[in-house]
Amino acid sequence: MTSETLEFSRHFVWLNGEPDISAVFRHENADFQVVEQLGFEPEGEGEHVFLYIRKDGENTDWVARQLAGFCQVSPREVGYAGKKDRHAVTEQWFSVRLGVHRNLNWQLFGGDSIQVLKAVRHPRKLRLGVLRGNRFRLRLRDVSDMDALEARFALLAKGVPNYFGEQRFGFDFGNLDKGLALIRGELKERQRHKKGLYLSAVRSWLFNRLLSERIEQGLWNRILPGDVLMLDGSNSCFSADAELDELQTRLAAGDLDLTGPLPGAPGKLLSAEAEAWERATLSPWQAVLDDLEKLGLRSERRALRLRPQGLAMERESDRQCLIEFELPAGAFATSVLRELCHLSVSRSAGGLSTDD
Repeated sequence: MTSETLEFSRHFVWLNGEPDISAVFRHENADFQVVEQLGFEPEGEGEHVFLYIRKDGENTDWVARQLAGFCQVSPREVGYAGKKDRHAVTEQWFSVRLGVHRNLNWQLFGGDSIQVLKAVRHPRKLRLGVLRGNRFRLRLRDVSDMDALEARFALLAKGVPNYFGEQRFGFDFGNLDKGLALIRGELKERQRHKKGLYLSAVRSWLFNRLLSERIEQGLWNRILPGDVLMLDGSNSCFSADAELDELQTRLAAGDLDLTGPLPGAPGKLLSAEAEAWERATLSPWQAVLDDLEKLGLRSERRALRLRPQGLAMERESDRQCLIEFELPAGAFATSVLRELCHLSVSRSAGGLSTDD
């Protein structure tokens, strides 16, 4: 069976069953607020200026271009850790290389939709992905059943499936389709960034598929011999090949997380029953797995469980509430929201990721 005839379903199961609740999200920019958490403090000296900027209704790339123009530098001299959505009120860091002797009046930059809140020097450029995560503050309107929503919200502390959000796959899953076309040799893409984006969509779908199957088969929170486990809060992994009862206790306590593959050339950690289960689960897509390996991609592991931190919920009325939570880099707010309710989104939700 070729990748042309394979099924690539857009449905992935819910951990606590499909919610029977509806709500409307993002009626206005202030309904979607994001505060970036860099994870380190700029050092106070150096040739780069780190700018902490609040923007309302502007996207990250546009602000970066405006910043380059204001500073009269190449756009390549401007950096940021993650893209944030246009239809939101967001706070995030940018960096611009000015040299150690040049200073500017940052209050002259921006306008009604952009404010520079802080400016601090640092010796290095801010790179994409160099952030701890984000804090989200989201307003849900027209909630059909607030009591049921509160009950499901209380379950979030135990964790949700760490699915890649729909924005990873592009509009109407277009990135996934292009990734499969690349693998089949039907599409040539010279731009390295776009090629990586399309192939990432394929790997992300395979991860989601395996995670969904693990939940359906009751293996969401059960360690199989040979599973690859990840230490909480790190990317450090090891194989579960002994003392499974002790490891199971640590998994329940949140010290460890089960992982799933971002497929490529096989790693060495997965073994025994877990390896056999993953191979059998993804066997319908073996041709795709083989092609990813031929392209030189190496397999990586991603935690199956996402545990939001700093959870808070405030009822504003019987039909409206504010919810807050923090997510690490690489996680998607849509993975949290889908466990709560079915959302009607007033505007494109392309930025509901911590590292878009």
